Amino acid sequence: MRHGFKAWLVCSTAAAAALWSPAALAQESGTDSGETQSETAATAATTARGAAAALESEDIVVTALKRSDNLQTVPVAISAYGEEQLQAINFRDIGSLSFTMPNVALDDNGTSKGYANFSIRGIGVNSSIPSIDPTVGLFVDGVYQGINAGQVFDNFDLEAVEVLRGPQGVLFGRNVTGGAILVRSRKPTDEFDMRGRIAVETGLRVVADASVSGPIIEGKLQAKIAAYYSYDNGWFTNLFDNSEFGKDRQFIVRPMLRFTPSDNVEVLLRYEHGEANGDGPATQNHALYSRDSHDFLVNDRGFFHNKWDSLTGEINVDVGFGDEGTITNIAGWRRFKGDTLSDLDGVNTVQFNIGTFTDQEQFSNELRYAGTFGRLKPTIGVYYFTQDLTYLEDRTLAGGAVRRAGGGIGTFQTFGAFGAVDWEFIDTLTLNLGLRYTWEKKEVEIATVRAGGANYPARTIVADFLSEKSWNDLSPKIGLQWQPSNRTQVYGYFAKGFRSGGYNFRNTLLGAPPGPFDSESQDAYEFGVKQRIPGGRISLAAFQNTIKNIQREVQVPVVGVGIAQLIQNVGTARVRGFEGEVQFSPVDNFVLSGQVGYTDGKYTSLLVDLNGDGVINATDFSLKLPRQSPWTYGASATLDIPMSSGVVSARVSFNHRDPAFHTDNNLGFYKAVDLLDANLSYTLDDGSVTFSIYGKNLTNETTYGNDAVLPDTAAFGGDGPAGPRPLPTFSPLGRGRVIGGEIRFNF
Repeated sequence: MRHGFKAWLVCSTAAAAALWSPAALAQESGTDSGETQSETAATAATTARGAAAALESEDIVVTALKRSDNLQTVPVAISAYGEEQLQAINFRDIGSLSFTMPNVALDDNGTSKGYANFSIRGIGVNSSIPSIDPTVGLFVDGVYQGINAGQVFDNFDLEAVEVLRGPQGVLFGRNVTGGAILVRSRKPTDEFDMRGRIAVETGLRVVADASVSGPIIEGKLQAKIAAYYSYDNGWFTNLFDNSEFGKDRQFIVRPMLRFTPSDNVEVLLRYEHGEANGDGPATQNHALYSRDSHDFLVNDRGFFHNKWDSLTGEINVDVGFGDEGTITNIAGWRRFKGDTLSDLDGVNTVQFNIGTFTDQEQFSNELRYAGTFGRLKPTIGVYYFTQDLTYLEDRTLAGGAVRRAGGGIGTFQTFGAFGAVDWEFIDTLTLNLGLRYTWEKKEVEIATVRAGGANYPARTIVADFLSEKSWNDLSPKIGLQWQPSNRTQVYGYFAKGFRSGGYNFRNTLLGAPPGPFDSESQDAYEFGVKQRIPGGRISLAAFQNTIKNIQREVQVPVVGVGIAQLIQNVGTARVRGFEGEVQFSPVDNFVLSGQVGYTDGKYTSLLVDLNGDGVINATDFSLKLPRQSPWTYGASATLDIPMSSGVVSARVSFNHRDPAFHTDNNLGFYKAVDLLDANLSYTLDDGSVTFSIYGKNLTNETTYGNDAVLPDTAAFGGDGPAGPRPLPTFSPLGRGRVIGGEIRFNF
């Protein structure tokens, strides 16, 4: 109830202030409602745009329906950030947004650097096994990222980031039962443009990026090259030898070409090369160190070496078929290689170290048409995806006396065909219909992690399991959208979602088959309201999802193995909740924002004994879904102060996330987190240079991406089942308080 009251207070205060703002009162008294606060602010003497002006913008373009729309017009729960909005919140990577949206957790797993364990509305994954498909899909410039590895590295030079909550299967395919994240890079420009950033923050960490864009052939061919470099000397102190820990070096280069041979044809070619290297995880063992501290000890620093290359070709052709009809083809190739060593035990001897090697290569192609025929807006297309995946791991246990290795090799293929149409059958009502057919096949060779299961240095496995299986699915969507005015939208829909079946490439128990586990499906209902208010907007949504054949990674601590992971279809779960976002400007140059989300999840049927007591009973049904925090909420305030030579901007934000469980048996867990961030910046009058100082996690909260339970033995720091100490855990720490300074330039 305490959290419920605080969350209610955040949103109700924001909404009340919006309704009683001077702009709202002026509108009620008959003042022309066409002049918004942002338009008023634009008449200020200074021409620089501060952070508040950037946040006020109503021109955030989203592509959630695979066509360009305004944020407030799409009938789906979505949070979106344009280029200026990302700068205003000091965006670094996808994880930077993790606490800023309701019912969204965009966390790094922590086992291997950059490995995403994203969860939306309590629907997510809890694993660093690359053969486990996500529930939240990441799409970069329209290309689906086939594995969770390599998704939480630094990013820059972006046009927008969109986070779609709820199943998006019709337009985005499988593995988006929780939602989808859409990342768009900035396109080359037809005028010379040079911009960049230099930042220094505690760690010591140094960040620099720059891009140069301009025409090669006026009006026909434009080019851009963008580059990024960061070096982190290590925020942590390793108590094993009191050394700095957490070193991280990342380098990215991204050239791009845009060719427009005619007014109706656009060709985009994007290439990216990236490298990331550094220390292994800062493993905190909760049998030895407090969850409220950043204390930890590892006797082996470990490492991560990651490299990736990607190439994307996009063609957009405006055609005469249908008003504003466009044919789009997006072809994407990506190769990711990761090599890691992690000390997972957090004690001063070698009890559980794990090396992993991942090599993934993917190719995808989507061909679609979107257009308008009077009151009909159809989108149809076909999609193909294939990837080859190799994963190996090498476990060192019991002081180095035990070595186990294994892994898997697989080829995965997917074909999809989809169609959606919005039919505005009367002026205020639109029927939203969609259907997608998906077929996929997986062929695997798997070696159980065992003595002699793989030649890890040679990157080869000794397979003891061979299998192949295919799945297919038909996912419909039906919804209704009511728009009584251009300021109000009410919508509701029913949709089915589909998450891939598959195999466990980290099979650790002899006799336990690594699959195939079956696909899971989801029935989802959502009802939402979007309302423009003077100087701002409000979005509200309520939802209920039923997940059938839900896949769970049941983690079991086993002496001589470390942690055993079994992937199983455990039954059916129901998740329901609500969320809201509000942003408004009560006076010129001042923006307030608030967000709140609530989820409640429970198992409604079970096929597996989740807590391991030998029976399926009420205790199992009372367990909470992993990574599902009941309440998330937050608020921010941003103020611009126009000066004679520029504008000063100040921003402060507070965001809260409730406790959640890590393991299905609820023994591993995450504590509540309250994050306080602040930023003070000064932008020159012509907008060419911005100076900023900022603080993240100012209260030095402890966060961690994992809380896997280890064997409760003395070797792992435990004291046995009857002992009073907390259970030993593998809990990789996130950085605490960070203070930084930044210079941005734009010429």
